[in-house]
Amino acid sequence: MDLSTSTVLVTGANRGLGRALAAELLGRGATVYAGARNPDKVDLPGVKPIALDITDPASVAAAAKATGDVTVLINNAGVGTTTNLLTGDLDNIRLEMDTHYYGTLSVVRAFTPQIVAGGGGAILNILSALSWYSFPESGAYCAAKSAEWSLTNSLRVQLADQGVRVAGLHVGGMDTDMIRDVAGPKADPADVARLAVDGIAEGAYEIVVDDISRQVQAGLAGGAAALYPELP
Repeated sequence: MDLSTSTVLVTGANRGLGRALAAELLGRGATVYAGARNPDKVDLPGVKPIALDITDPASVAAAAKATGDVTVLINNAGVGTTTNLLTGDLDNIRLEMDTHYYGTLSVVRAFTPQIVAGGGGAILNILSALSWYSFPESGAYCAAKSAEWSLTNSLRVQLADQGVRVAGLHVGGMDTDMIRDVAGPKADPADVARLAVDGIAEGAYEIVVDDISRQVQAGLAGGAAALYPELP
């Protein structure tokens, strides 16, 4: 796919991976809409800031109406509440699902018609190694990302004959604000963005960018016992 002739919408583009994705795309000649709840916080020269709260249907509809020429959609906007499914606040659990699942789906439904009308293109959902593996202390995030992975698989099949390639990107820890207090190896968002955009250009369906994600992916074949050896 020639990204130099593409018009791309990146959600959550005001910081972290979203900002890195927008910068990488600009460097490859793409036209980039940078979606953010507060577009005034988008500080990357060359992008087109656009107001977009993916949990607000009216905001999503307004963003779709304000564009019309998107050929590549990157669903990056996310939230991390570190909420336990059994003991955590149900409002936080709903927020995770409203953002990663319903929010992503809402944006896809709003922007797919213009991607198809433009002759086809691509959708990339930013997932996680935690789409495949769950930590109880962040069970709400893991469940929402797992749901988004399933959503990605369904959309991939459903949109294939309309010229829209749907991909998922899996990554472990990244050096972003979301996990700034979490210890462990963290990928540079700029490196992840480069691999993500490479994957879009190559037409990949699945982009697994780090060793943690590759290890978890390999463990899926072993079932629950392999993924969770601590189980009795």
